[in-house]
Formats: sequence, C-alpha cells, structure tokens
Amino acid sequence: MKRSQINALQRDAVEFFTAQRFPLPPWAFWRRADWEKNQARTEEIKTLRLGWDLTDFGAGDFYHIGLLLFALRNGLANKSGAKDYAEKIMVVREQQLTPLHFHWHKMEDIINRGGGDLVIEMWNSTPTEELAANPVAVMVDSLPRTLKPSESLILHPGESVTLPPLLYHQFYGEKKKGPVLVGEVSRVNDDSKDNRFYKPMGRFPQIEEDEEPLYLLCTEYP
Repeated sequence: MKRSQINALQRDAVEFFTAQRFPLPPWAFWRRADWEKNQARTEEIKTLRLGWDLTDFGAGDFYHIGLLLFALRNGLANKSGAKDYAEKIMVVREQQLTPLHFHWHKMEDIINRGGGDLVIEMWNSTPTEELAANPVAVMVDSLPRTLKPSESLILHPGESVTLPPLLYHQFYGEKKKGPVLVGEVSRVNDDSKDNRFYKPMGRFPQIEEDEEPLYLLCTEYP
C-alpha cells in the first residue's frame, strides 16, 4: 500500500469516529516528532502495540479484504499487575472482509457501535482445526442464539455477540448500509501468537513511502 493511501484512510477514519461521537485519546494525533519527544513515557503504548493499525491481510486489495483499527488498551497475559483485558475500535466498510479465523485463547465481544450493519458468519472448529458442521451456539447481547454454520448474524447498531476461543468467524459491513463502527472488548490481545486463520494470511502491509506518515502505525514508533 502507498503511504498516501494509508494517510487518506486515517483521515477518513477520524472523520467517521467524529461523526459517530467516538473520540480517540490525544496521542492518536501525535506526529513523529511528538513520539520522539515523549519516548520516556510511552513504553506501555509501544510494548502493547496500542494505536493505529491497518492490514490488507496480504491480499493487496484493502477495500475488499482489509481492516483499519485503533487499539485503545491492552494487557499482558499472566503478568502480575498488568491489565487482563483489551479494547479496539474498528472501521469496517461495506463488503470489506476480515477473513475467517479463530483465537486460541481470546474471548471477545464484537459490538456494533454505530453506522451500518455488521454481518458475522461463524463455524465451530474441529480438533484438526477444520470447519465443523454442527450448529453454532453464541450469546447475542447476553441472550442465547443458535445458528447454522456460516449463517449470517446481522448486528445492528447497539447489538453485540460474544465469541469464545476456537470459534471460526469472519465479518464485513452489509451492502448499501454504510461503514460500521465496530468495537471489540476482549481478553488480552496477542496478534503474534493467538490468531489462527483458516487460510494463511499476511498481517502487515508492505508500504510504499510516497509521502510522510500522517499518524504512525503501531509498528512504527521510534
């Protein structure tokens, strides 16, 4: 991806967050010089990879397979005194797929915070990590719900679903409903060890530096 495209996506996201009345912390808008000046007090942000994140999952087609998110808080598993929870906010565009995956340890609530409608499709996993054919039982806004494998669960603004570990899921914004402001509240998030994609996927895009970064991504802090 070109840096100019990433910058434009961040500007769009800020506009969308503002329209949905979801403000970001002040450091979300720091430039590189601000990070360099504040290195001594940003250890938690950098260690836990908080902040701006963006992926095309290695597909090179962000608007069809991709995700932009901002990690607001995170912790370290099994470390005394550390947070044992995480929170993200995401922009999911119409028919923009986050591909099929599960988490080994993380339980998460996926929440439609506003905008359009979010479509989630789910499968149980087998002991060999294949897609199971049995019904999927989940909690939707703390009420039990049973769906067929791959059956679409549509979350309207204000609705949420709890996804336990080992449950395959993929999601995207419903067509003609506009982008979706999606929240995630979960156990500690560890993208390096806890994601199992059904088909191998890349994580961070190759960036062509055609202009200066607007806001640094979580992998780019000095």
